[in-house]
Amino acid sequence: MTVTTPAQPAEPDVAQPDGQSDGQRHAGPSLSPSRAADFKTCPLLFRFRTIDRLPETPSPDQLRGTLVHAVLERLFDLPPAERTPAAAAELVAPEWQRLVTAEPALTTLFTPAAAGPAALDPVIADALPTGPAVETPMLDGMPLDEPGRLAAFFESTRGLLQGYFAVEDPMRLEPAEREALVSTLVDEQLLIRGYIDRLDVSPAGDLRVVDYKTGGAPREAFEGRALFQLKFYALVLWRTRGVVPRVLRLLYLRDQEICDYSPDAEELERFERTLVALSEAIERAKREKHFPPKPSRLCGWCSHQAFCPEFGGTPPPFPERAPDPDPSPEDLLDADA
Repeated sequence: MTVTTPAQPAEPDVAQPDGQSDGQRHAGPSLSPSRAADFKTCPLLFRFRTIDRLPETPSPDQLRGTLVHAVLERLFDLPPAERTPAAAAELVAPEWQRLVTAEPALTTLFTPAAAGPAALDPVIADALPTGPAVETPMLDGMPLDEPGRLAAFFESTRGLLQGYFAVEDPMRLEPAEREALVSTLVDEQLLIRGYIDRLDVSPAGDLRVVDYKTGGAPREAFEGRALFQLKFYALVLWRTRGVVPRVLRLLYLRDQEICDYSPDAEELERFERTLVALSEAIERAKREKHFPPKPSRLCGWCSHQAFCPEFGGTPPPFPERAPDPDPSPEDLLDADA
């Protein structure tokens, strides 16, 4: 069974100073935070995802992260006084329905077969699509359509939303942008782009980039990896708006922790050079058709072990023509779930 990521807004083809598209496809290299992280983690993983476009099934944790992000985005559509924990909990069912409507293949993960919707919590049952029974997928030896598993999925989503209210009061916030696509050209050649969960702008014009994480807060030694994505966004904002964000904020909902970081222009210049060097390495790998595997502890979570030489597999034939840059909807998944 293959489930793709829920559809997201398409990216502009060419980045302009104001972030708008001129309608022409960018012909040069492009880079997003998720794709940059893929190459740094394992060049072969980058190839599987970006060049071969091998399908992947998102994990329940990733889907939970996507659902939490969707609920928090909709929460700010409400008037400030109505942004309560109860309101967020009520948004879980309709936002799940919206996700499965956009990506029907998700129904194969959560459609009840034997027990039926009547055995579920009413809120969960209302959120589930109806239709013929499908083959029951498994997770950790337990059927995903088992009522207890479904209830746990939705209740854990609500629990993460409670974690959000423990670290922020949305009644006191009015975000300038949500799930915003930002992009720019570096040296008039490299297109860098990605989606920002939330951008706050103070009355004085200070920028705060906020990213929701549904996974656990990293140990101090791994905070740099967690901030890589936000530095990416900070660089784009600095180049397009001329303002270095004052704060890069990671909200870890499960652990109810906040991680703040304040970059400066010199740091972002160094980061920009790092991205250019990374892009050059990717383009060289494409020319040479050489994407070696990079074994690590993360291999255990890889969806493509059947094609990886480290696990006795063989990669598919290298495509004659590399695909056009994709919108990287994976940037909207909670990578640290």
